[in-house]
Amino acid sequence: MSVHFPRRGLCLVLAAPSGAGKTSISRSLLAADPGLHLSISATTRAPRAGETEGVHYFFRDRPAFDAMIAADELLEWADVFGQRYGTPRAPVSAALARGEDVLFDIDWQGHRQLRATLPGDVVGVFIMPPDFAALETRLRARGDNENDIARRMAAAEAEISHAREFDYCVVNDALADAIATVAAILRAARAATARQAWLPA
Repeated sequence: MSVHFPRRGLCLVLAAPSGAGKTSISRSLLAADPGLHLSISATTRAPRAGETEGVHYFFRDRPAFDAMIAADELLEWADVFGQRYGTPRAPVSAALARGEDVLFDIDWQGHRQLRATLPGDVVGVFIMPPDFAALETRLRARGDNENDIARRMAAAEAEISHAREFDYCVVNDALADAIATVAAILRAARAATARQAWLPA
């Protein structure tokens, strides 16, 4: 019989330039680890085909989103390409108190805000492409148009300049290796003494 030692959950933040492989890494971690749950963001953008309210996003119009900001109901939020995205506070706080871990797919701005609102609960991992040529190749392979590629390549350099704000930097040269490295970071973070509620003070 295994003995349960209660611990506080953690926030695992993965950030990266578009095309660096963050989504593939996130999906693999979530599929392999039942103790990890994806944070559901609120957004002002319209649902895309196949997206479901409360599963993919919480879809809100701009006035409703602004009301959430005013009521301090968001842990972090940002404007991204003309739309607003943010993390509702209540479900994340409840998950951490239950000892559950939450995966965040947000940018460096969101990571910075999350660290400010939940100090001690955030483990930040920046996913780096092997180089800019590989990044452009990946964007083309997934079918982005030329305007989007140019915009995302221009944004990548600025995003990479914030990599040192994160606890870890993982270069995604080989996807399987990158997944294994992030999984190892998560396991180590779960074992941190600061997370163990059962240890004597």
